[in-house]
Amino acid sequence: MAQPNHDPITATADAGAVLGAYLRAQATAFLRGLRLHEESGADAAEGSDAARSLRGAARRISGSLATFRVVTESSWADGLRTELVWLSSTLADEHAYAARLTRLMDALHRLSGSPELPAPRGTAGALTVGSARAGALLERQLTLARTRAHSATLQALGSSRFHAVADAVAVLASEVPLDAVAARGRVTDVLVPLAAVAETRLSTAVAALPPVDGAHPYNADHDGPWHEVRRLLRVHRYAREALGEDVTRPAAAGEALDRHRDAAEAATASATAARTPRIAPATAYALGVLHADQRHEVEAARLEFQHLWLPEPAVTPR
Repeated sequence: MAQPNHDPITATADAGAVLGAYLRAQATAFLRGLRLHEESGADAAEGSDAARSLRGAARRISGSLATFRVVTESSWADGLRTELVWLSSTLADEHAYAARLTRLMDALHRLSGSPELPAPRGTAGALTVGSARAGALLERQLTLARTRAHSATLQALGSSRFHAVADAVAVLASEVPLDAVAARGRVTDVLVPLAAVAETRLSTAVAALPPVDGAHPYNADHDGPWHEVRRLLRVHRYAREALGEDVTRPAAAGEALDRHRDAAEAATASATAARTPRIAPATAYALGVLHADQRHEVEAARLEFQHLWLPEPAVTPR
């Protein structure tokens, strides 16, 4: 994943020069990831790392084109951003299914060995009995989904649509289409206010989040606003990267929201598996315990994000 170098940016520098340098660097990282992906062949680990680099560069380019749209040729920016969002989403699916299966299998292993978990109706070992079958069911379902995602990825990477995206990014690596007027403005007059707009959108979304008070620990209806905060936080982080600022805090908060997303989707996968017709009661019970465990992980990630991102409450002097 391409990272900024955090070199200081002169406040009086041209906005176009600063944004252009950042976009060219991300385009170069994209092309490097594409080359590594093509060279990885049957090496799954290398292929996964290369795809992650591709996704990271694609997200940075698309996010920056959204935040700093007025500094670029808008029609070009809108078209490329749409295609990069499609590509990033397509590349992410296969990895997501594999990571979800690993997460759920690890949780099942941990839960089945815990003496603190109650068994239904006093039947000792019910979770251990059902966990093997629950794991097998999850493995079948998620492996099938991963296989389909892998096929979709291969199809996408071989399509004319992808080659058009790659060609556009290759051009971007050497030349950034900029708005002739806005690009000549100073960083402090153009890019900083636009980055502030992205931060304001994030702050508004964070303020609107449902409270994390433990009153409704299994309410999956609240996941959507948190996923939106994760997206806005990422856009905010990339805007700050483009300005050469330190992004340690948003990166840490983003990792907490990544765990939130992973746990929420794992909980959904276990709930989906539990709705499989004609499964044994012990299997359904194991999946129910797994679902509850992942929802607790969701709550923990929300609390961690609040600790990392929200300011400490002011202490009223006595």
